[in-house]
Amino acid sequence: MIQVRKKEKETPESMIRRFSRRVQQSGTLQRARKLRFRRDEKSKTERRNEALYKTKIRKEIGRLKKFGKFDEESLREIKKKMNR
Repeated sequence: MIQVRKKEKETPESMIRRFSRRVQQSGTLQRARKLRFRRDEKSKTERRNEALYKTKIRKEIGRLKKFGKFDEESLREIKKKMNR
């Protein structure tokens, strides 16, 4: 943690400037900005299972569209059925 104490006869502006410089030199802000939108990578099996799930759903949707029976309700039923 970075701390800056006010020196004798130091203006608040110069103290803030000194603090800002210390924060910048430490790299804390840069690290925080880098990690802000970072996500953990999924494992190989998780990616594979997700891909299989998506292909099964797409296949089922295509089949229902072919018969003209596809709507929002049927999509919910498909997802419910696939999660089991």
